[in-house]
Amino acid sequence: MTEIDRLVHDPSRLAITSALSACQSADFLYLQRVTGLSKGNLSSHLAKLEKGGIVTIDKTTGRRPRTVVSLTEPGRAIVADHWDRLIRLHEAARTWVPTQD
Repeated sequence: MTEIDRLVHDPSRLAITSALSACQSADFLYLQRVTGLSKGNLSSHLAKLEKGGIVTIDKTTGRRPRTVVSLTEPGRAIVADHWDRLIRLHEAARTWVPTQD
């Protein structure tokens, strides 16, 4: 468990990064709908992910402002590695046999 990336592992951030890993980018409203987070919570988690280099956030202005979020290339690798670790942990737990002392 010491190898688990705590920035990505938080349930809300894991939901965000998992949704983003399935696409090139997603807008703020889509992420809000798919994660069930409030605007404030989503903004807060996105800011943490951006500070950690996991996502980029592009805001457009105009008649209708739009916020688009993407995983960075390193972020995409970090998320994939995180899921691989979780899968390995799950497999190890399923196949674990207690030793007889």
